[in-house]
Amino acid sequence: MMHDHSSHAPHSPHSHTHGHGDEDRAIGMAFWLNFTFTIIEFVGGLMVNSVAILSDAVHDLGDTLAIGMGWVLGKVSRKQADQRFSYGYQRLSVLAALLNALVLIAGSIFVISEAIPRLWAPEMPNATGMLALAILGVTVNGIGAWRLLRQSSLNASVIRWHLLEDVLGWVAVLVVSLVLMVWEIPILDPILSIGFTLFILFNVVRNVWASLKVFLQAVPGEIDTEALVAALQAPEAVAEVHHVHVWSLDGQQHVFSAHIKLGCEPPMEQVRGLKARFSALVKEYGFAHSTIELEWPDEVCRNLEQSGERSG
Repeated sequence: MMHDHSSHAPHSPHSHTHGHGDEDRAIGMAFWLNFTFTIIEFVGGLMVNSVAILSDAVHDLGDTLAIGMGWVLGKVSRKQADQRFSYGYQRLSVLAALLNALVLIAGSIFVISEAIPRLWAPEMPNATGMLALAILGVTVNGIGAWRLLRQSSLNASVIRWHLLEDVLGWVAVLVVSLVLMVWEIPILDPILSIGFTLFILFNVVRNVWASLKVFLQAVPGEIDTEALVAALQAPEAVAEVHHVHVWSLDGQQHVFSAHIKLGCEPPMEQVRGLKARFSALVKEYGFAHSTIELEWPDEVCRNLEQSGERSG
């Protein structure tokens, strides 16, 4: 019985392009910008007598906590594998993405709950103060979102949506403040807030589903398992490929395992050649970790016996 264990840097389209250090710095900047601006928001909301800005300050406080959690868990997720966690801690970044998304959904629901009553009882805020805070809000959150544009992890993606939601929300405040300087139509504020929040919710739900699929060990969408199995079965010495499993550790680093039954007992040199061929194939598909077990023609697969699977 031969085993092939390989570990490669991922080559999938979702692989890191700027390293973990850049992502940590980007998320760290987003955290401190958001934290500082949340304090400014609370003070500014009271000064301009705007319930919308105060409610957004509460929302931003939740965002700050979520971004901080994502920052910390993202760092911990890169700890090396140990005896307790043999694959490492990568899934903590997915957990951070999921928790961040849930916080964002809760915050969005809160904003909508604050905006809907204002449709029937709109209040006229200080338009000039709103404009000043809106410009600052777009700038601060825009810088944070821009720094995260090149990061592709689920964690960074959800944090980016946190910041993008805030950017769009402040764009709405900016537009409304300009309109209110000319016409007294305060109902525009809740209408735009609801519209932007619903747009963000739609995208966040997609990120929640992506995170859940990682936790449920679904096959990554970009992996064509059938084509991979067909390529593994191509050599004449291979009788069949079974007990195939494909999953992802964190949405970027994928794992593959399979049992390959040989149709004959080839010489050791040919076995080595087969192992090299299989290793190159899974590397081509971009797997970060792979395990391939070779079985002899008269060998009964222990996994098939235990699970009741049928070969072939």
